Amino acid sequence: MKLLTPIGSDTLHLNNRIVMAPMSRRRADNGIPGELVPVYYSQRAAAGLIIAESTVISPDGMGITHLPALYNREQIAAWKKVTDAVHDNGGKIFVQLVHSGRIGHPFNIPGNTTPVAPSAIAAAGTIPTTNGVYPLPVPEALSTTAVRIMVRTHLQAVENALAAGFDGVEIHAAHGYLLEQFLHPAANQRTDEYGGSIENRCRFLLEIMAGATDIAGADRIGIRISPYASLNGLSPYDEETATYLYLATKLDKMNIRYLHLSDQSTNGRPPIPDNYIRLLRDHFRNWLILGGGFDSDKAEKALHTLHADLIAFGRPFISNPDLVERIRHNIPFADSDKNTYYQGGAKGLIDYPVMIPA
Repeated sequence: MKLLTPIGSDTLHLNNRIVMAPMSRRRADNGIPGELVPVYYSQRAAAGLIIAESTVISPDGMGITHLPALYNREQIAAWKKVTDAVHDNGGKIFVQLVHSGRIGHPFNIPGNTTPVAPSAIAAAGTIPTTNGVYPLPVPEALSTTAVRIMVRTHLQAVENALAAGFDGVEIHAAHGYLLEQFLHPAANQRTDEYGGSIENRCRFLLEIMAGATDIAGADRIGIRISPYASLNGLSPYDEETATYLYLATKLDKMNIRYLHLSDQSTNGRPPIPDNYIRLLRDHFRNWLILGGGFDSDKAEKALHTLHADLIAFGRPFISNPDLVERIRHNIPFADSDKNTYYQGGAKGLIDYPVMIPA
């Protein structure tokens, strides 16, 4: 079974091709991961690669409450406990860095500041806050100088991730958050060098990726994108294919370790067409990670027919800490309790049973 075979690069060696996808579990206070988080991730260290949940790069990027972060010493120290626990159990772990952009609210942001975005255009929809559910507000448009500062903020978070012991970093450019907001013409109506053409709308992200590779080395950098997902007010657009092919070509030249495609069809969103995946594969030569609704059979097929290198499993890892062994021994996956995804505490986090044959 190819899914269970090792894969490696010059500096990153994985025991199998099973990835634990980044999934927000919201067990943090003031951005500090709670004491159960090292247990949660270490229980799942048999994955070839863990990508830790969305972790906020700065206070103004905190779109919803109880997300972990990586912008101060206390947060770095707490994450070091997580990475140590995973490494002690033989695993590898990246962290996904995120800024929510306009998908936030002053009630959720420390200091009650207004969310920031490429342009002062509100996303449709509502957001839960500490004081109830509210419409998403009109964000403050970042100035050109502020965009350059935001690049440096991302790069500081990369340095913080390495200080916390992570094996690498995934930049979150998916799901309608800040980086995808810059890519999308409906959210980015800027007239400076960060808006307008495909090249300009990609500039912010590519500056972050170039800086991240300089800091960590290309082998320790990945990116997550979600074309056609239609999340957080960003619908498909005419230049979407051209935008992502341009990005893939530029990222291939940077030699970053992986491109992670997030398919949201299991959440009722349009799927990423197979032909589109193959087209991206033609433009990006390093590892391709596919995620979204996979079981072991679908995963094995995708490794062969779509030329993927690794497969990311999300919800199955919540309720199956021994997912790798279940796949190895063809044991059915246990179901997860959706009511415990975000509520906090041990229930639904570290108490799922392990079922490995004697």
